[in-house]
Amino acid sequence: MNKTQDVQLQADQAQEALWTALRSGKLRDGQFLSMSQLVEILEFPLAAVREAVKQASSLGLLDTLPKRGIKVMEARPETIRDCLDFRMVLDQEGARRRVSNGALSGLEALRDRHQTMRENAQASSGNDLPPQAIEVDLSLHDFLAGGLGNSQLEAAYSANRMRIAIIQNARPFLQVRIVSAMEEHLAVIEALERGDGDGAADAIRHHCEQTLRWWGVA
Repeated sequence: MNKTQDVQLQADQAQEALWTALRSGKLRDGQFLSMSQLVEILEFPLAAVREAVKQASSLGLLDTLPKRGIKVMEARPETIRDCLDFRMVLDQEGARRRVSNGALSGLEALRDRHQTMRENAQASSGNDLPPQAIEVDLSLHDFLAGGLGNSQLEAAYSANRMRIAIIQNARPFLQVRIVSAMEEHLAVIEALERGDGDGAADAIRHHCEQTLRWWGVA
């Protein structure tokens, strides 16, 4: 591997490390930090981290503040509203396209995962469910995004998913919301199983409305 390739590899690895830090909540919404602090957190050279920051800034995940450092995207009401609305529109289109193309394989496994998570949340009084629940929650959204069949739409969806991850980490995924979210997702899955694209779109809109209410920005 030559020097140019090594630099590019480090930049790619630093970017993935940054994505992981944002998704996991290691970097939280509204957080200020210096470039040197970010280098320490990501454990990559300054040049590689700067490239990762550029990419994140272009997607609205970070703000670079001259002479002040870096700020993680804030989970403001208008940001929450815009990100969830963006996801809803693409989820609805992904659902319609999957129904139109008959690309519905995998729904049974999705339904089983959601039913199991709903039952676990109904029975649990602990705090061990949120990470698992977020993973199950995202599995349906990923399925819908996969129905778009358009690389540019999927890239935009992926960037928005990162914004939503930052938003999700701003507030605990409480047991009562896990149960209702799983039920809303099951309504989407059931419509897809019927081959009802419009019904799925309606269920997705209801899920978005309920999520906005949960965040207090409806």
